[in-house]
Amino acid sequence: MQHSANENLVNRRIAATPRGVGVMADFFAARAEGAELWDVEGRRFIDFAGGIAVLNVGHRHPRVVAAIEQQLKCFTHTCYQVVPYEGYVALAEKLNAVTPGDHPKKTALYSTGAEAVENAVKIARAHTRRGGVIAFGGGFHGRSLFAVSLTGKVQPYKAGFGPFPPEIYHAPFPCERSALADTQKAIEQLFKADIEASRVAAIIYEPVQGEGGFNVIQAAAVKWLRELCDAHGIVLIADEVQTGFGRTGRMFASEHFFERVGVLPDLMTIAKSLGAGMPLSAVCGRAEIMDAPAPGGLGGTYAGNPLAVAAAHAVIDVMRDEQLPERGARLGQQLKDRVQSLRAQLPRIADVRGLGAMVAVELADPATGAPDAEYTKRVQAQALSRGLILLSCGVYGNVLRFLFPLTIPDAVFAEGLDILQASLLAAAA
Repeated sequence: MQHSANENLVNRRIAATPRGVGVMADFFAARAEGAELWDVEGRRFIDFAGGIAVLNVGHRHPRVVAAIEQQLKCFTHTCYQVVPYEGYVALAEKLNAVTPGDHPKKTALYSTGAEAVENAVKIARAHTRRGGVIAFGGGFHGRSLFAVSLTGKVQPYKAGFGPFPPEIYHAPFPCERSALADTQKAIEQLFKADIEASRVAAIIYEPVQGEGGFNVIQAAAVKWLRELCDAHGIVLIADEVQTGFGRTGRMFASEHFFERVGVLPDLMTIAKSLGAGMPLSAVCGRAEIMDAPAPGGLGGTYAGNPLAVAAAHAVIDVMRDEQLPERGARLGQQLKDRVQSLRAQLPRIADVRGLGAMVAVELADPATGAPDAEYTKRVQAQALSRGLILLSCGVYGNVLRFLFPLTIPDAVFAEGLDILQASLLAAAA
C-alpha cells in the first residue's frame, strides 16, 4: 500500500524521535506566510496557534526576513560574552524603553523562555541572598527541570521527572473567577508552616496564565502581591513569555495592571514573539536587581544570537508601525463576540475570557459543569479537518486558546471564525 507524503513522514517521525516530544498535527509544514500554512501535500491551513504565541507578527513578515538576511551577510555568531556586537546592546536599550515603567532598567538576553525564567530566579536569589520561590497552581514556566518545578501542572510536564529542586512552593492562582482571600490565606500558611517570608527570594506569576487556561490575574491580586513583596524584600517577577508583544492589547500585559492599580513587577521574562520564530528571550528589570550577579554569572553560548537579535529589532518596529497591540484588541473582541453569540446554541461553552487577542473558550458539561476535554478534542479535530489550526490548554484540557498572528488579514480572520463556529457545532452534534 502506498502512503501519502504526510503518512511517510509520520512513520519516520515515530521511528526516529521519542514519544515524549508530543506532536499535535498529523501533517508536516512545507511553507507559511502571514497567518496561513501549507503542508507537504499542498493543503492550506489558517494558523490560529501561531507556533504557541511566537508569531504575533505572522509567518515570515517581510521586515523580519529582511533584517535576518542583512545580519546573515555580516556574521551569525561570535558569542556575545567573547566578542560583543551593537545589536545586542541596542535591543537591550529598546526593551528597557518599551517595557512599562520609567525607572532605570537593564536587560540580559537568552535563547528560550525557560532559560529566561531560570535566570530571573538566579538574579532574584543573587539580589536577596535567599533561596525560596513562590509560584502558582496552573502556571507554566517551562520544561527544564527548575522551570518545570515552578510549573503548576503535573500532566504531562512534571509526571515522572521528580524529585524537583527544593524551596519551591505553590499557592492558588488569584484569577478573576477566584477569591483573592484564598491565595492570601495560602501564602500566609506557607509563611507559617513551610518557609519564613525572610527566606523567600521571589514570587513569580503570569499576568494571564497560558497553559493554565488563559486565566487573567485580578488587578487587586497584583496590587497585594506588590505590597507583600515590598513588605518582605521579595522580588516580584512577571512571566510575560506568552503575554508579551501585543497579545493582550498592550505591548506587555503588565501595562494593564500599571494602568489599573499603579503596580509594576521588578523583573519581567520575555520570549516567544520577541524573535518572531527565532530563538530569543530576555530578562528585563530594575537595574539594581539586574546587577546583582557577578560577571560571568549570567549568559550562554547562544544567548542573544545575532540573527535572532536582528529579528527582534524588526518585531518591535513592526509592532509600533502597524499598531499591532491595538489591532489585537479589536480582533480579540470580534472573536469573543462571535463565540458569545453561540452560547444559546452551545451550552457547553462555559466561559469566554481573556485580554485583547489572548482569548480562551472554556468547555464543560452543561448538566454537571464538569470539564469537557473530549468535546474540546472533537472541536480541534473538526477544525483541523476544515483547515484551521487550534490549540487547547487548561489543567483539565478543556479550554480552547487562540493565538492567531496579529497581522492576520481581516478576510482570513473572518474565514477562521466561520470554521471555528462550524467546528463547535459539528463537534456537539
